[in-house]
Amino acid sequence: MYSTPKKFYHIHGCDARKSLELYFSGNKTMVFAEDSLTFPMMNLHYVLSRGFIQGNLLVDFSKGSVIHHLYSASNIFKDIILLKIREKCAMELRRWLNDRTGAFDWTHTKTAVAQLEGKSDHIENIELNLKASIRQIVMCNPDKENLTDPMVLPPADCVISAWLLDVICKDEDDYMRNLKKISNLLKMGGYLIIIGVLNATYLASDVECLHVFKYDESFVRFALSKSGFVVDYCAVQRRKNVSDLADYTHIMCITAHKEK
Repeated sequence: MYSTPKKFYHIHGCDARKSLELYFSGNKTMVFAEDSLTFPMMNLHYVLSRGFIQGNLLVDFSKGSVIHHLYSASNIFKDIILLKIREKCAMELRRWLNDRTGAFDWTHTKTAVAQLEGKSDHIENIELNLKASIRQIVMCNPDKENLTDPMVLPPADCVISAWLLDVICKDEDDYMRNLKKISNLLKMGGYLIIIGVLNATYLASDVECLHVFKYDESFVRFALSKSGFVVDYCAVQRRKNVSDLADYTHIMCITAHKEK
């Protein structure tokens, strides 16, 4: 357990590049590969290849500057809007999106997705397809009822939220409020995909420690049901790594559609 005072992601921010290097890099010494990389890519590929999630617009409301969970989504959605709370995360994304010097190298993830999709001969197309689908990077504020205020987005066919609810929610009531704001981004019948860590209290780096709201699978199912969603798919995997950078026990991917 880290003794450093915990920071709130949406209030204090975090080092966007450091987070990518510690939790999402292709470095062989990066211990989180199975949980942070393989698990979300496999589950998103599985869910999105089943054919019941369709549409034109996907909104991604995720932590940091991650993009690897969106490769499979770009096979379905021609328009993807990325919502970002922190400007530094948006800058990191623009660096990658525009092929600028110093952009984070996602080669290890596009190679893995190409293998999942049976497209190993077209690895470069995986990344190009995603970049072509990203229409906007929009700054947002989780304290506002309309996250993108004053901008009003068209209702989305699907929203993906990866690891963000974990770090912006203080407690159960806060989680419910934020879930409602996410629901407002969706059209009726649209799908919400949440990736998160269970039973966690912190995520750390060498210099900072982020607060994480501690919850379990049953709470997420309850929260979704109370917010008008019906769960269609849920996968939970026990933690595969050994590191004191985070204290979660499992990682979860849950998919639900908006019924009311």
